[in-house]
Amino acid sequence: MSLFVPKFDDTVLVREAEAELLGDENTPVTIRLLADSSAAGGALSTVRATLAEGADGARPHVHHNSAEMFYVLDGEAEVLSGDDVVTAERGDLIIVPPDRPHAFAAAPGSTADLLIVIAPGVERFEYFRHLQRIRLGEATPESLLEVQELYDNHFLKSAAWDGRHR
Repeated sequence: MSLFVPKFDDTVLVREAEAELLGDENTPVTIRLLADSSAAGGALSTVRATLAEGADGARPHVHHNSAEMFYVLDGEAEVLSGDDVVTAERGDLIIVPPDRPHAFAAAPGSTADLLIVIAPGVERFEYFRHLQRIRLGEATPESLLEVQELYDNHFLKSAAWDGRHR
């Protein structure tokens, strides 16, 4: 096992008002782009996802090269990890290891506000912008299949998740 030591020179400070926001109060999911991998010397990538009541955040997928952390800032979220679906509440933390299928959504009847960190980082801001273009009809959902390797975001099927989220 090797130790990854990130290399960057300055403290990273991202003010909420200056962070790019994808979506708005009329969309079920908003993503606030906080720090991409390049800002943190490859150490991490982080976004804030705000989900309306019962909204899906991400369908089942896996990252081969990074772990993903979900910290519930407010509300309740359901998180798929492998074949298990767990409900996390405000203040709860879930870390999904590399190569483990996962997904997330606001729990039924609840909203969810999540801080999401991928470590080591992957340049992901363009991935979220791509999702925004799909939402706006500027790109097709199938176009995500073309960028799975680039963003280390590989979609898959999950009976455990599909049984709860359609």
